[in-house]
Amino acid sequence: MAVTTVTTAVTCVAPYWDLTFDAQGDPDPRQRDALLAAVGDRTDLVLFSHGWNNDVSTATALYEGFFQHFPALLAAAPGPRFGYAGVHWPSMRFSDEPIPDFPHAAAVTALSALAAPAPADGPGAGATALDPPTRAALGEVFPGSGPALDRIAELLATRPEDPERLAEFAALVRGLAATGTPHTAALTDDTGAAGAEPLLFTEDPVTTCLALASALETAGAEVAPAQPAGGQALFGGLGKRVWDGAKELLRQATYYAMKRRAGTVGQRGLGPLLAEVARTAPAVRVHLIGHSFGARLVSFALGGLPAGGSVASVTLLQGAFSHYVFSGPQPFAAKGGALHGMQQRVTGPLVACHSRHDQALGVFYPLASRLAGDDESLLGGVSELLGDRWGALGHDGFQALSGAPELTLERALAGELPRTGCVSVDASAVVCAGGPPSGAHSDICHAELAELVLRAAGRMPG
Repeated sequence: MAVTTVTTAVTCVAPYWDLTFDAQGDPDPRQRDALLAAVGDRTDLVLFSHGWNNDVSTATALYEGFFQHFPALLAAAPGPRFGYAGVHWPSMRFSDEPIPDFPHAAAVTALSALAAPAPADGPGAGATALDPPTRAALGEVFPGSGPALDRIAELLATRPEDPERLAEFAALVRGLAATGTPHTAALTDDTGAAGAEPLLFTEDPVTTCLALASALETAGAEVAPAQPAGGQALFGGLGKRVWDGAKELLRQATYYAMKRRAGTVGQRGLGPLLAEVARTAPAVRVHLIGHSFGARLVSFALGGLPAGGSVASVTLLQGAFSHYVFSGPQPFAAKGGALHGMQQRVTGPLVACHSRHDQALGVFYPLASRLAGDDESLLGGVSELLGDRWGALGHDGFQALSGAPELTLERALAGELPRTGCVSVDASAVVCAGGPPSGAHSDICHAELAELVLRAAGRMPG
């Protein structure tokens, strides 16, 4: 095991513990033992997981920003004794887009792989090239890939017109994704379909990169214009647009690897650790929160619990995984989602917050999630990629799930949140800040959402 312990500065709540996992789901033993030794003094443990694109400093700012609302909310309910934990797992970031409300934190991305060029990242070699922080982050999450990353960075910076160089780039990116996805396909497709490589890695690279450039344009990012019919040859007139899409292909590869990694850390790391908490401190009620791919991580932790294991509540904030993940038979397949039935391991409510202002999930997640072997083709364009089959939980809540009501955030906070079962909560009223291309994906540090967590936990009066 190769876990690097991190030290954070979450000071707004106490006691607070960090929990660091490596890519295989192995926890830092000192942090694990510190939690297990002290958590028995608490009545409730709230555990939050960041998304894939948060480094340590950004994750710390996220936890500080969200947990800061808890003391005032709990002042009206003095009985419970809460403890807090923040998960750190080896994710990465592209450094072109800041998180709303965190100007001091490390920048993150949120397009497709929940990462995209900021509006200034338009046509031009300088915009396409990898910046040094992103190059360093890629090296950390894909160890041993230095030469491949150097060549990828060179190709993005120089934008050669030779189609063979784009094919070389696509092959390098595909290999990079493979190094970050060592585990079984069962953790890849949340709809429960047979695992396969995404079309993004199997289609013709020119076609793929042009489709990605169109997706960027749809979300409001600046890219090189499409070449009109009868214009210059592909790598003359359209070369810049192709390479704009090529940079997004690299982000998509990181998305693919980090999506699988989030499931691995949840199922093989956090789930067993929660089982240890239950054995050590059986009276403690555990409440899970996850943002973005962190929502996938805490959800897959349910699958890592032993038979009979459970948590008290789960709140998923802008979850970057399939809205069918907990469903039974789906409109396109008789098979259930990858976590079908796991909601039974939540004794209280399992809440999925979603927002129509989240462009990262509304536009790019469906594109990133398409799997090889589907009847439709990536050639069909962006409009064909936004169907329900590939939708994200954080975009429109639970789908094809009987008995899962849909509430507005106002109604949920007014006392209509059910005491058990899955429920979708439209949080668009507060999760609304953020420009293109990611929209409001990271706009989650609101007192209303903290109150929602406590209502799901059954710890708010009224």
